[in-house]
Amino acid sequence: MSNISILFKREFSSFFATPVAYVFIGIFLVLSGVFTFFVGGFYERGQADLLPFFNFHPWLYLFLVPAIAMRSWSEERKSGTIELLMTLPISTWQAMLAKHLAAWAVLGLSLLLTFPLWLTVNYLGNPDNGIIVAAYLGSWLMAGAFLSIGMCMSALTKNQVVAFILSVVVCFVFVVSGSNIVLDAFKSWAPSMVIDVVASFSFLTHFEAMAKGVIALDDLMYFLLVTTCWLFAGLVVIEQKKAD
Repeated sequence: MSNISILFKREFSSFFATPVAYVFIGIFLVLSGVFTFFVGGFYERGQADLLPFFNFHPWLYLFLVPAIAMRSWSEERKSGTIELLMTLPISTWQAMLAKHLAAWAVLGLSLLLTFPLWLTVNYLGNPDNGIIVAAYLGSWLMAGAFLSIGMCMSALTKNQVVAFILSVVVCFVFVVSGSNIVLDAFKSWAPSMVIDVVASFSFLTHFEAMAKGVIALDDLMYFLLVTTCWLFAGLVVIEQKKAD
């Protein structure tokens, strides 16, 4: 565990040693404000909640999280530091976990820095803060799932741009599989069981429930399972490339 904590600190600090984390957090905060107040109609709704803020998170993460994940392994392979990393007394799964936790911590910090929105809605009304806490938790878990997909794609290639594009495509599938457009396309010919299965794979389906304050075990397990499976897939890819 000490090896993981050491690598975690190295990875976390590396985000702030370059403009990566600052740019990511800045863009995330600006877009969050724009989507909440201008696109989401925060004031026009006349309701004391943060749904206009959280409703856009899947679409924000669709592009922003792959941008922060694409360098995780691609940069290591391109610069040749992956060989050095593998000579250290740390296993591949420990390296994968440390990298994921470090980037996930940056995402968590980005969410924490949106606290002025929470203060604003409490100043303007009397929101159910329990619902807001559940939505923040759901958003962070969803970000972790996006991140694990991005890290797996990063392990596939040395090219960060290719890793970014692959991540966006895969994440897009996980997002839109629960959208009305996709489900309506299945309703014309598929049985309800198939439609339910397709919807169950969607980030939207599980996150929307948590954004409304419903913390169900199956939603928690879904995001944790997706995260674990994609991290394992990335681990398999790295081990295979080591063997090659």
